[in-house]
Amino acid sequence: MTAGQAADSPQFIPVLKRIRVRGPVGRPGTRPGAVAADKAYSSRGNRTYLRNRHIKAVIPEKKDQAANRKNKGSRGGRPVGHDAGLYTERNTVERLINKLKAWRGIATRYDKTPASYLAGLHLRAAMIWIKELTRTTP
Repeated sequence: MTAGQAADSPQFIPVLKRIRVRGPVGRPGTRPGAVAADKAYSSRGNRTYLRNRHIKAVIPEKKDQAANRKNKGSRGGRPVGHDAGLYTERNTVERLINKLKAWRGIATRYDKTPASYLAGLHLRAAMIWIKELTRTTP
């Protein structure tokens, strides 16, 4: 959680450090194959972190960043690679976030402590899971 009107982008690296990716056997890994994010997370620091950890960045480049890179000419570096097909799968996560935010307490962050906010997220996620489970069960 960020305080007040703070942006989410500075939390990109701390969140990635806490991610665990389950494999078929053994303990969960700490490095996903790719990270899909929107343009808000296209900073040089975030891209460098992903590159150093050998994680594929599926983040579109902001127009002003692309323009600055082009203005520098050969010193501006290579254009950012972007897998449009993989980026469209980000929609699944966005739809889940919208379902979570449909609950007013989560959307408005009225909870005073991170623990109570997290408890609300868990409760809302359980409600979504149960609804999906009852919808798909004959």
